[in-house]
Order: sequence, then structure tokens, then C-alpha cells
Amino acid sequence: MARRRTQADAAADAPGDAALRGFTGYALKRAYMAIQSDFTATLAPFELRIATFSALMLIIDRPDMTQSQLAAALSIERSGVVLMIDELEGRDLITRNKVPTDRRTYALRATLAGLRLGEQAMAACRAHEARMLAGLDEEERARLHAMLAKIEAAAG
Repeated sequence: MARRRTQADAAADAPGDAALRGFTGYALKRAYMAIQSDFTATLAPFELRIATFSALMLIIDRPDMTQSQLAAALSIERSGVVLMIDELEGRDLITRNKVPTDRRTYALRATLAGLRLGEQAMAACRAHEARMLAGLDEEERARLHAMLAKIEAAAG
């Protein structure tokens, strides 16, 4: 007859990270890994990565933003943005248009296909967020966002 699993059995099978569990950074990393995994799976049907989804949504929200503005909004190097823009432009999701007053600068704008894909991906991401935060009520979600904003602000 099979023996029933106990909490002690489950604890023995858990990763040996008890010493790390008390660190906020470690807890954030573990939570992020769970969220990232589900977020990546959510975006897969749209053939978007988290970074390209973020870039597309920023471009949709701010038509004619420049590549430098996009890099600043994403907190990444401008060279990294160029690769994302190339990918989105190659899929006809955005256009890159010269700025008449500065021939070295490009304004970014979503195409109709980009707007449609962005809308679909955003709906899927809202469902992802609802799944991942199902155990939190609205007040807890608001507090979580406020606490994360404080941590980000403290980091400079």
C-alpha cells in the first residue's frame, strides 16, 4: 500500500534554498521567474518576446517617439533598441520615418497590423496578469505596485 505524502516529504523535495528565502531580492527573483514564464507563454502565439511586446506597446501609446526615447523608456542601450525596431519593422508592425527637422532621427509609428496585434497581445497580457495575481485583492495589488515603485525609486 502506498504511503501518503506528508508536509515533511514535500519539504525534503523542495530546493535547498531556505537560507535565501529571507532575502527580498531572492523572493522577487522567484516571483519574477514565475511571472516571466507565464508571460513568455502568453506572448508566444503572437510571436512576441517581452522586450518586443514592450517596445510595440510604447510605440502604440506614443506615436512618433524616437528610437532614443524608446531606449530611455525601456531603460536599455540604444543599440539594443535598433534590433527590436528591425524585428518589428520586418514584421510590418511599425514604420520608421525620418524626422524632417533631423535627418539622423527616426520617428516610430505602429502600422494597422501592429495596432491590431498590440490590441490582441494586450488582452492576452491582461488575462495573464489576472491569473498571476488572482490571490491578491485590489488593495493588495495597489500596495504591491506602490512597494515595487518605492524599491525602484530607491535604486535610483
